[in-house]
Amino acid sequence: MKIKITGTGSYIPERIISDKYFELHQFLNEDGTPIKQSNEVIIKKFKAITGIEERRYAESQYNTSDLAFLASQKAIENAGIDPETIDYIIFAHNFGDVKHGTVQSDMIPSLASRVKHKLGIKNPKCVAYDLIFGCPGWVEGVLQANAFIKSGMANRCLVIGAETLSRVVDDHDRDSMIYSDGAGATIIEASDNETGMLSYETASYTEEEAGFLFYGKSYHPGLDQNTKYIKMYGRKIYEFALSNVPAAMKSCLDKSGIAIDDVKKILIHQANEKMDEAIIDRFYKLYDKTAPANIMPMSIHDLGNSSVATVPTLFDLILNGQIEDHEINKGDILIFASVGAGMNINAFVYRY
Repeated sequence: MKIKITGTGSYIPERIISDKYFELHQFLNEDGTPIKQSNEVIIKKFKAITGIEERRYAESQYNTSDLAFLASQKAIENAGIDPETIDYIIFAHNFGDVKHGTVQSDMIPSLASRVKHKLGIKNPKCVAYDLIFGCPGWVEGVLQANAFIKSGMANRCLVIGAETLSRVVDDHDRDSMIYSDGAGATIIEASDNETGMLSYETASYTEEEAGFLFYGKSYHPGLDQNTKYIKMYGRKIYEFALSNVPAAMKSCLDKSGIAIDDVKKILIHQANEKMDEAIIDRFYKLYDKTAPANIMPMSIHDLGNSSVATVPTLFDLILNGQIEDHEINKGDILIFASVGAGMNINAFVYRY
């Protein structure tokens, strides 16, 4: 038995934030001193490294669970199923519902329970829970759905990745330009044919790596130092990802029995364009190959880094013809991969 994605949906916020939005920001160093470079130079360097020109911020009336609900509605409709037949709702996020204008996280009740309520699902045997796994959360949710279905505990799962990172950023930190908001959702079911998940890999590195992404104080010394924001050691994450993600992808692909030349697309977490390109290049070098052109679809240029939402959103957009020069056809071999806070790494090989 394999598991198969039978429905996809995404919600892309309408509020577009271009790089120009940051031209008047006061960017500071970690010690609170002003950065010597002008904002024009800072933004230019940022774009060259990350590839981000625009990102999306959620509309003020929406929280993370609202974005997830809207994406889930589309996935359920796309799959053509009765939502009352869903056995598990697995909701990957990191910061809960953060109301516009605040930085306080709200996770009670669970966001998965909120989505179930919004969907109007009355079946008490539809179990709803949240998954906190950093940016690889949606991929991990798919792996958990795989386990539930293969064990006989479920026949059908709704796996969601959604986040509103724009509400937990320090405006004085250059890294705040990376983050964005969005949601992606998928229906996962058993497959009795050749399509579906072929293999997977997952791992948590929690020695020094555990602190690479964290909740920290603002770089502005005049702000409340008890209020926390998402922070990261970008260079350490970059080095960690390049050292570990390609090997994990190779292990996953080798377990599937699929040849590297048969892989059609690699859907990797949209974290940073240069980092993702380097990961793919190193992955192919492990096979003494050069990465083919057009192997890695990207959405980060227009949508930014929406954490757990990037991979399911990218998948949905490709299937709906919204990523230029990319398509997925029946029988195509795909690799889904992600890396993020934990530090966590995961991947799975999938025949569409």
